Amino acid sequence: MQVAFAFAAADIARWYGKLGPVAIPRWRRSPVGQLVKSMISARTRDAVSTAAYDRLIARYGTPAALARATAAEVARTIGEVTFAEVKAAQLVAALRRIAAADRGFALAQLAELPLGDALVWLERLPGVARKVSAATLNASTLRRPVMIVDTHVLRALQRLGFVPGTADYRAASEAVTAAMPAWTGDDFLGFHIALKRLGQTLCRWDAPDCAGCPLVEDCPVGRRGLGV
Repeated sequence: MQVAFAFAAADIARWYGKLGPVAIPRWRRSPVGQLVKSMISARTRDAVSTAAYDRLIARYGTPAALARATAAEVARTIGEVTFAEVKAAQLVAALRRIAAADRGFALAQLAELPLGDALVWLERLPGVARKVSAATLNASTLRRPVMIVDTHVLRALQRLGFVPGTADYRAASEAVTAAMPAWTGDDFLGFHIALKRLGQTLCRWDAPDCAGCPLVEDCPVGRRGLGV
């Protein structure tokens, strides 16, 4: 297993290097702010979910006020995101559960818990699975070392053969996280941003541009597509 992880680490480091420079965001949301943003982002373009998040902040101001809102009010506020009514109900329920457990919404315990326990704690909240829990821990001010995997990242990892085609967000996140024990939270966030950018621009679902991909030499799908 150690040999396998050594090969995996070398692959990931090489891919990250080939994907070019990535700007790591200097400003981060609080853990609860990132949780909210991530919960409303699924299957929604970044610009749309960011605008919806900004409307929530403008209308409610604090997580406590948002937790007191009705799901119908929240759904109207985030209306342009996909599945707005479902997300609103889950978001309000999650924040009310946090309010009951954490008074103040600081989520300070997530900085101290072992990584696996912190992920489990978050995934007990309504509407929270591995993509959201990892983003809450990694992309927030916590900067914890865990890989965020979304649709674009998962597709790239599957085509590269790093994870099987049946792998889901959780399996892919765990595979990358385990392979890179020395990486910091910023390293994981940078790799996420780089792979997501690749998936959005070149490694697209329906029309991948394999000829223009910097990782094509390592990609079985890309090599087959180019007949090499």
